[in-house]
Amino acid sequence: MATETEKFTMKTNTQFKNDALAALKGNWGKAVLATLVYFIIAAFVAGPSTWTSIQMQDYMKENVGSYASIRTAQAMLADPAYQTLQSRMSGTSAFLTLLEILVLIPLTVGYANALRRLLVSGDNDILKNSFKIALDGYWHKVWTMLVVFIFTTLWSFLLIIPGIIKALSYAMTKYIIQDNPELTASESIHRSRMMMRGHKFDLFWLYLSFLGWFILGLFTFGIGYFWLVPYMETAEASFYEEVKADYALNGGLD
Repeated sequence: MATETEKFTMKTNTQFKNDALAALKGNWGKAVLATLVYFIIAAFVAGPSTWTSIQMQDYMKENVGSYASIRTAQAMLADPAYQTLQSRMSGTSAFLTLLEILVLIPLTVGYANALRRLLVSGDNDILKNSFKIALDGYWHKVWTMLVVFIFTTLWSFLLIIPGIIKALSYAMTKYIIQDNPELTASESIHRSRMMMRGHKFDLFWLYLSFLGWFILGLFTFGIGYFWLVPYMETAEASFYEEVKADYALNGGLD
């Protein structure tokens, strides 16, 4: 094991992006297809809950302003239209939350690692690999990433900034659980924290460098995100390879 921290020079954002573009060259069609499928599944799982929430917000905007007293507020609560929306939200919320946990969590890990596999080995079967990786060690992936979500949410309750810092600190967990399935959830999260020591701002800066592309995507009615998301994910995979190398250089993988 290394006795002292060795100097490690991180790649620049330009280099991470160039790595991503090199991996995606000739594979954009497959990357976009995998992203489209991911978005469709996400919309199917989260869409009903989102739509009901929008309807509830519209109802509140239209009606809350007209209720000026407790008595009339009680009348709103007794309104069949309100009760129907509230019942729909309550009835679907728990089920859809469970569905998001069981479907979107592992699929997100699979999608990210499929693009990383493209980057590292040139395996361009991105869609197939997304599902294959998601199902490999399925429950371990679900549990670990659920713990990450809970920890990040709890930190966010304190203040937004601590939540962001912790999200950056835990960001490599989705790759670590694929590389090291023998690690427990807490061990995987701990390793991500160790890898990200001194690199959290580097990752934040990498995310920020895509801001212009994100804004530009708004003018394409979201269509541009089918290209932007795999671009960002592959650049992040390159970032992971870099911080993993730094961690190994300093004895972290001994």
